[in-house]
Amino acid sequence: MTTQPILDVTGLHAWYGRSHILQGVDFHVMPGEVVALIGRNGAGKTTSMRSIMGLMPRTAGSVRFQGNEILQEPPHTRFHHGLAYVFEERRIVPGLTVMENIQLGVLAARGNRAVHAQDAVEEIAETFPRLKERLKQEAATMSGGEQQMLAIARAMAARPTMIMLDEPSEGIMPKLVDEMFEYFDALKRKGVTILLVEQSVEHALQIADRAYIMDQGEIAHTSSARALLDDAAMQERYCSV
Repeated sequence: MTTQPILDVTGLHAWYGRSHILQGVDFHVMPGEVVALIGRNGAGKTTSMRSIMGLMPRTAGSVRFQGNEILQEPPHTRFHHGLAYVFEERRIVPGLTVMENIQLGVLAARGNRAVHAQDAVEEIAETFPRLKERLKQEAATMSGGEQQMLAIARAMAARPTMIMLDEPSEGIMPKLVDEMFEYFDALKRKGVTILLVEQSVEHALQIADRAYIMDQGEIAHTSSARALLDDAAMQERYCSV
């Protein structure tokens, strides 16, 4: 039996007011894959993620998640179906500790996806040992890179079927970026399905299985991540500043 995509996006259009941002986007993600969505700033990458999560004011087309059409579903319903989204802005809750932020992810889980808080913390501590040392620390006092790790850990605490990561390396020192991508690779080895939007093309392609290049609200090119990593001309054409 042929494995079906966990996420299948077909003819996706999106608008901000009168601005037609996405012009009929088509791509898919298979279970257990890491798929990179890359391109210049303004190409439509974040808009694609926001559309998939139900955060755009107007969309059209089809977004199927685990075989079900979700384009008309509200964001919280998509989350309860097992789709998680880590915003570029991180959105750590100020005044709460690292542990309390993680617990928010556990509380957000519903039905048979609900998990025990301690189990979630232990799993996250195994994947993000830097956070284990800071469970009682106020989250807002950590570095930007550590807060980004916490945002990902909080999303993973609900045990989503798929996680979308939007520019996780934005504003983070290089050493922490390398560490963070080691964690992403660990998640990949555990079979976590990831859709990744990332400004560091090399980092993204090194852990991804496949990649889509976006340009002016459309998919301009797709290939294996390895092939694109070796294709300097294609990167220069669509990804250089």
